[in-house]
Amino acid sequence: MQHFAALAESVQNRLFHLRPEVLHHTSDPGLLAVALGATLYSPGSRDGLAKGLLKQARAGCMSAVICLEDAVADDELPGAESNLLAALRELDAPDVRAELPLIFIRCRTPEQLLDIGRRAGESLHVVYGFVLPKFENETGRGRAFLEALRLLNLETGRGTPETPVLRAMPIIEDLSTTHLESRVRVLTDNLALIEEFRDLVLCVRIGATDMSSAFGLRRSRDLTIYNVKVVANIIGDVVNIFGRPKDGWVISGPVWEHYVNTERVLRPQLRATPFEAVNEGALRQRLLLENLDGLIREIELDLANGLLGKTVIHPSHVPVVHSLCVVSHEEYLDALDIAASAGGGVKASSYGNKMNESKPHRAWAERTLLRARAFGVARPGVNFVELLEASMR
Repeated sequence: MQHFAALAESVQNRLFHLRPEVLHHTSDPGLLAVALGATLYSPGSRDGLAKGLLKQARAGCMSAVICLEDAVADDELPGAESNLLAALRELDAPDVRAELPLIFIRCRTPEQLLDIGRRAGESLHVVYGFVLPKFENETGRGRAFLEALRLLNLETGRGTPETPVLRAMPIIEDLSTTHLESRVRVLTDNLALIEEFRDLVLCVRIGATDMSSAFGLRRSRDLTIYNVKVVANIIGDVVNIFGRPKDGWVISGPVWEHYVNTERVLRPQLRATPFEAVNEGALRQRLLLENLDGLIREIELDLANGLLGKTVIHPSHVPVVHSLCVVSHEEYLDALDIAASAGGGVKASSYGNKMNESKPHRAWAERTLLRARAFGVARPGVNFVELLEASMR
C-alpha cells in the first residue's frame, strides 16, 4: 500500500520531494494510524461489496470500513452479515490480497464481533480490525468490546509478524461522552481503558453524526462541524483528553456526509487564486458543484485542531483528504529544523517567514515528520491544487 501509487511515475516525480512510504499490513501500527487517510464506509448490505473495495483500493483508498451498525436496517442485518462474509471469502484469494486496503468491520455489539470473526474462518485474514461504535465504559460496553477482540485474537492465533493482531478503532459518539454533565469523566475513563488495551487499539475516531443527533442537529453543506458549536466543544474535549503528545493517540476527523449538489445559501469559501495560478479553474468549479469545497474547509480545520484522516462516504472524497494530508515543502523543512535542535532555542525558518521554537514546536515537528512518511512531501512550489488535480484526473 502506498498513497498516490496510482499516479504515473513521471507525475510522482514532478509532485513529490519525498514520496510516501510503501506500507504493509505488518507495518508499524503507529504509522498505519497516521496513514489511514480517507476511511471509506460501505454498508454491509451493499451489492458487489468485494469488487467495490478492490476498485476503490486501486484508485487510492487505503482504509475501508464495512458497516453492520447504523448503515444497516435492523431487518436487513442477517442478510448484511451473510453478504459481508461472502465478500471476505471473495477477497481471500492470492491474486487480490496484496491489493487490499486496511479493512475494518463495524459491529453493533461485542457478541456480534465474536460471532462474525468466528464465522469468517480463514477469510478473517483479510480483515485488519474492528470499529467499536458508541464507545463508553459506564456500562462496561467498552471493556466488553476490547475483551471480545482479545479473545478473537487468541482463538485465531493472530499476533505473529505475518498475521498482526486484529486492532480496534473506538468511536467517541455515545451520549455519555456527548452530554456535558458526564463527558469529561467518561472520556477520562475511556482513555484509561484504551491505555490498558494499547496493544489492540489503533486510533480513536469521532462520531459527529451521533453527537449532532443528541441535540437534533445536522450541519448543512455550507457549514463545517466546527460551526456547530456544541459539537465543536465536544471535539475540543476529545482532543484535550486523547490528543496529548505523551499519549501518542491519533484522532481521526468526523464524517463528511454531503456528495450531491444542493442549493447553496452562503458564498463558497474556496479561493480562486490557487487554482488560477496553475490554470485549474475547471477543477475549482467541479469541487464547488460536488460539495467538496465544504469538505476542504473542514479538513483544514480538522488538521488545525489536531485531527488526522477522515471518515468518508463517497469515493470522490478520498483524493481530497489525501491531497490535503501531504506535507508541504515548507512544513517539512520547519519540522526537520525543529527536530534537529535538541537543546532548544529559536531561529528563523528556512523559508525566512516565521520563527521556529524548538521546545514548544517539537511535538508538532514529530507529528509532521510521521505524516511526511505516510503521505509524502510536496516539491517546492507544488500546492494542494496540483496534487488534487493529478489525483482526480
